[in-house]
Amino acid sequence: AFSPLLPDADEARQWAERELADPVYQAAEPTFFDRLVRAVLEFLERLFSAPASGDWGPWAFVVLAVVVIAAIVVGVLVWGRPRALVRARTAARALFDDDDARSAEQLRDDAVAAADREDWDAAVVLRFRAFARGLGERGIVDPPPGATARLFARSAADALPVLGAQPAEGAAAFDDVRYLGRHGTAESYRLISQLDEAAVRARVVGADAAGVAP
Repeated sequence: AFSPLLPDADEARQWAERELADPVYQAAEPTFFDRLVRAVLEFLERLFSAPASGDWGPWAFVVLAVVVIAAIVVGVLVWGRPRALVRARTAARALFDDDDARSAEQLRDDAVAAADREDWDAAVVLRFRAFARGLGERGIVDPPPGATARLFARSAADALPVLGAQPAEGAAAFDDVRYLGRHGTAESYRLISQLDEAAVRARVVGADAAGVAP
């Protein structure tokens, strides 16, 4: 008879199937680890559908299920989660009122190009978005969907107090161009560029303070 703390063969199979069906193991595009998991699932399906025989009986299923689950857990710890989950966490999100898949560095480059041709409207908008995308990429500020530039600025100032009033000033310049129909200027672009550069240098120190790396 089995100890009450040990599963029987059917329960062990169900445990293994539930564990291996976790989205952590199925969500990614096929990698070596993904193919290994799929092969293990197929093997377990064939194994558990075969009749038990010999001295092992259902104990073989229990032991094998425990070993396989432990191996998969170790695999996740060593190789990390499947790539699709990582991509889902870092996928580009809408920047205020527009979807934009560009990285912070790409947005900075485009802002500089706009400034070089004295397109200050585009330069201001792009550089503020570069500032926002940069903090998002670093996991410092993660605003909810639909957050305004001013709400983002408040969150940035809370996360990085060293920035002072710069985020609020940058958000105001962004709103002036994007929503109020006012033209950007070399001065407003310089203000937002300084904000972005300060944010790049800033480092979070603990939960409530920030410092600037030398």
